[in-house]
Amino acid sequence: MLALDTATEACSAALILGTDVHHRYEVLGRGHAERLLPMVDELLGEAGATLAALDGIAFGRGPGAFTGVRIAISLAQGLALGTGLPLVPISDLKALGAAALGRTPADYALACLDARMGEVYWGLVRAAAESGCELIAEGLAAPGAVPAPPAGATVVAAGHGWSAYPALEERLGARLAACWPDLLPDAVTIARLALHELAAGRTCSAVDAEPVYLRNDVATRSARSPGK
Repeated sequence: MLALDTATEACSAALILGTDVHHRYEVLGRGHAERLLPMVDELLGEAGATLAALDGIAFGRGPGAFTGVRIAISLAQGLALGTGLPLVPISDLKALGAAALGRTPADYALACLDARMGEVYWGLVRAAAESGCELIAEGLAAPGAVPAPPAGATVVAAGHGWSAYPALEERLGARLAACWPDLLPDAVTIARLALHELAAGRTCSAVDAEPVYLRNDVATRSARSPGK
């Protein structure tokens, strides 16, 4: 499984072959588009593998930076068209929640990414025995309107929305078992989640791959003005 992610400042690619994991991860201000394909080439060369020998290609489908989300999807589509491999879209918020639950076990993870304009992209992720975790819901909201996990549940948190809006942490209080505001989505986590999705047959073709922005006005403006 090859996985790609460029939805945030982090640019990452991962290749999982059996028990072997090959990984590239860099936090970039700019240049995700220029760096991502060389990362893929490096991973394939390092593993001595070819794209055609893989089972599928996963990508972080958002939410996140509008241009960043498009970069990973576009490359995944191009690679899939050339090989016929299925694509596996993974929520970047689910990936963040899964990473947080992997660090400190809890009932739920609440992933929050700074969406600017006084809002966060939020995702509520529940720990699950078989798949590791399940994305319950995701959305875009002001920090004060982010839904809280069920009463009595233990919670871990991740994403730079927590450092941008400290009131999020204050709302959860003692229920918050741990918080990693510097944690960003990572292609390794996306690849591992995608393996479960692939086994369940939840894939899509290159033609059907779609980003998830959550901020509808951004998507609408893009549809009216391609390339902007």
